[in-house]
Formats: sequence, C-alpha cells, structure tokens
Amino acid sequence: MVKHIVMWQFKPELSEEEKKALRKEIKAGLEGLVGVVPGLLEAEVIIDPIESSSHDLALITKLESEDALKAYAVNPDHVKVATKVRENTQNRVAFDFVI
Repeated sequence: MVKHIVMWQFKPELSEEEKKALRKEIKAGLEGLVGVVPGLLEAEVIIDPIESSSHDLALITKLESEDALKAYAVNPDHVKVATKVRENTQNRVAFDFVI
C-alpha cells in the first residue's frame, strides 16, 4: 500500500469567501473519489489548518499500490477535481511512501 500526501497554498488573490467555498468544494471532490477511482482506498482532505501551518489544504490518501497511484494521477475523475485545485492553488508539495 501507498500513502500519498499533498499540501497546497491558495493563490493570494483569492478572497476569504472564495477560499472558504473552495475548501468545501475541493474536500467533497477529492474525498468523493473513493469508490470511483480504482485502487483509491481512503482520502481525507484537511481544510482547517491551525495558525502555525504553512499551507491551506492537505490531502492524505491510501492507495493499493504504486501502480494505483500512477493510475489515480491520470484518472479522468481525479483530473477533473485536480484541475479545479490547480487553478486556485500554488506551491504544491507532495510526499509518497510505501506502508
């Protein structure tokens, strides 16, 4: 199994209202991929970081394998959500490891 962790910062030009709406939309979109994307076992999006955090959103997923992670990256359902994330964020950081 593989853990895939990603963190993002929102673009600075977004208002607080826009960020709040995007947090909910991104959380629903990414967590909704479980059961849709083959090999994606778990997905949790953290949208309420504490003040000491350097990023605005975090995604923690568990996938069946490294091959499942590669397939997840190009899955059309994931790409649709990921496009929304990319349009509104900057400074993406990812960390993947075998568990």
